[in-house]
Amino acid sequence: MEITRHFTATTFVVYKNRTVLHFHKSLKMWLPPGGHIDRDERPDHAAIREVKEETGLDVKLVHEPTLIASENAIELPPPRHLLLENINAFHQHIDLIYFAEAFSDDVKPDKNESTEVRWFTEEELSDPDLTEDVRILAREALHAIRTSAPE
Repeated sequence: MEITRHFTATTFVVYKNRTVLHFHKSLKMWLPPGGHIDRDERPDHAAIREVKEETGLDVKLVHEPTLIASENAIELPPPRHLLLENINAFHQHIDLIYFAEAFSDDVKPDKNESTEVRWFTEEELSDPDLTEDVRILAREALHAIRTSAPE
């Protein structure tokens, strides 16, 4: 049987040395905001859109400076990682992983998207309910985006 693949964008969001995760309703697990890239949508725009839908947060992607900007081409903000994820035996996601900084920690998720949203400190990422890949990438995002301590 043929394997189908969809492109997705996932964003690890940091604010004051914490990262936000939401409890995914159907998968029943803590995950960073993310989802399918819509037809004709840029991956970086999908990353920001998914954060807004699932957490209500406004964010700025954190990435290496882009170099190409001409009349004919611009360089898109590159993802930090590109993962091939097995969703089931017949479906995979090609997931573009971004890091972003939030402008506040005031979450207001769309109730159709997320029922529970929580900020995690680095220590709280040891929670056994989190998958290893979420732990690794969340810690990397926290280290990549150094912000001031909580007030």
